[in-house]
Amino acid sequence: MGVAKYIRDEKDRILEVEYLSGIKVKPVYTPEDLKEIGFDYEKELNDPGEFPFTRGIHPQGYRTRAWTMRQYSGFGTPEQTNERFKLLISQGQTGLNVAFDLPTQMGLDSDDPKAEGEVGRVGMAVDTLRDFEIAFKDIALDKIGVGLTINAVASIMLAMFQAVAEKYGYDKKVISATPQNDILKEIIGRGAWIYPPRPSVKLIGDTMEYSAKELPKCNPVSVCGYHIRESGATPAQEIAYAILIANVYIDEVLKRGIDIDDFAGRITFNFNIYGNLWEQVAKFRAARKLWAKNLKERYGAGKKSKKVLFLRGLFGGGGSGLTKEQPMNNIVRGAYYALAAALGGAQTTALCSYDEAYTIPTPESALISLRTLQILMDEVGLRDTVDPLAGSYFVETITKQMEDKILEEMREIEDYGGMLKAIEDGYIQAKIAKQAYEFQKGIEKGEYIKIGVNKYKMKEEKQEVQLHEYDEEAAEKKIKELKKLKKNRDNKKVQETLKELEKATKKGENVMPYLVECCKAYATVGEMANVFREVFGEFKEPRIF
Repeated sequence: MGVAKYIRDEKDRILEVEYLSGIKVKPVYTPEDLKEIGFDYEKELNDPGEFPFTRGIHPQGYRTRAWTMRQYSGFGTPEQTNERFKLLISQGQTGLNVAFDLPTQMGLDSDDPKAEGEVGRVGMAVDTLRDFEIAFKDIALDKIGVGLTINAVASIMLAMFQAVAEKYGYDKKVISATPQNDILKEIIGRGAWIYPPRPSVKLIGDTMEYSAKELPKCNPVSVCGYHIRESGATPAQEIAYAILIANVYIDEVLKRGIDIDDFAGRITFNFNIYGNLWEQVAKFRAARKLWAKNLKERYGAGKKSKKVLFLRGLFGGGGSGLTKEQPMNNIVRGAYYALAAALGGAQTTALCSYDEAYTIPTPESALISLRTLQILMDEVGLRDTVDPLAGSYFVETITKQMEDKILEEMREIEDYGGMLKAIEDGYIQAKIAKQAYEFQKGIEKGEYIKIGVNKYKMKEEKQEVQLHEYDEEAAEKKIKELKKLKKNRDNKKVQETLKELEKATKKGENVMPYLVECCKAYATVGEMANVFREVFGEFKEPRIF
């Protein structure tokens, strides 16, 4: 899996190993190492399903609860996306994870001049409720959980999901949606933001408050350390920043007088599985422990149910670990990434497909990723026992060291003035951008081994991936359909709902009920997003160098 730094002698003997998080690895671990870290079973581990949940949140782990397989999918038109959804479900996928195209992510309609050339390119193009009606046609929304990988307009997409579910006859109390809805990591690591941080956090608070009251099975936020890690953060920083970001959202909801136990249990996480196998396992085990302690000790959570303290989420992706060179190697990499997720106790897993270093996955490559997860689950033995690495001198030592590194990173940001200030100032962005640059130089120098890239390279390589061609005709058809819908809908009703949304936004009310009504009237994503643009303005990225 690579990315640890190895110092070797001329005979290829390993002299030193250091993980990206700064943990130095000894050649041999013994009971003395556990004594040195003050290892106490009940305090550091405890039984599976018991605080601090280092060994997992369920007493019998995968014996009773197989992990959810939720491959990231969605491209082109809603019709094409619906077809891919049905293929994956028919082959054993147990949850959906929806990709949206860039115009949708940025609150732009398909007919917006700024969307030209990007409609349906890297995800599904969504303009109105009509698109969700097509994409989720014949999908059992009371049985299939749906991830919505979108952030700046996540409130709109959650409202649209409720609207489509109700149109198809489902009670909103039974549907399960998980919008990513983590704008602070967008500002740190991806760039798909629209509004300034503070009003964006307010919108996230609206979805959390609304879900607590109206959508009890929805997870309104999936704090995404994944993209922070992909942007250059170390594994320790990935967890530290994710917890601090979650705390910003928690503080926003607490201001509204809602009890911590009534909403904190519905915060989920999305973590990366790319990296050294042991460092990833230690990261996931330490993350569960620290999240539980954070909620219990900082916020007094867990009085009503210990389930509030569970770290739940998706451990997956691994995109930055994939290579264009020798792409079939990515199938093997994916299997080891999935192994790290399973050994780390993931509740949900998704794998990037081997061709994603080049293109949108083909049906064949997507199925290989799905089969990889199924083989681990049903053939290899990952469901045999809970936390099989528990008690390992090595694993327990580095888990404790990882915990210490995470806490160190958290203290640095809190000493700076907190996560929100660090992001507004560009402090974190500058820090991880520099790290990403240094890491890339390390790859080029061979300090971090990457098979097929800087070791075991081939002079001539045969590209064995099928590229996804952009479908201009499908994009043009999508734009024509949107224009037709705009002409035929009840535009008076649309304007009425948008005006009510504007009033609520200016008053600081929770916008979710108004968004649902806008969606049901077939207001477009762009029209709703523009209401927020007019009231909140747009975020200007700080200079970080």
